[in-house]
Amino acid sequence: MTRFEPFLLGLIAMGNFVIALFFLRFFMRTADRLFLLFGIAFCILGVDRCALLYVKAFSETGTGVYLLRLLAFGLILFAIVDKNRGPKAP
Repeated sequence: MTRFEPFLLGLIAMGNFVIALFFLRFFMRTADRLFLLFGIAFCILGVDRCALLYVKAFSETGTGVYLLRLLAFGLILFAIVDKNRGPKAP
């Protein structure tokens, strides 16, 4: 790992956590499930970047990284599909 990789991973993790806080704030205002699921997904992405910093066995090519990212992106996809289905009109 070079000198700048931990710095950049920390910046990306911080950005993910800030985005998660914005979505959770919007969820508190609107009670829309889309914002809650997006907030959780970005929190998972932030945890993923932090894990890359602190766990040596958790390398970029490892399965754990892809499983966390798959979970987060799957959650985003589910939130979008769930929002677009919406309630049926009478």
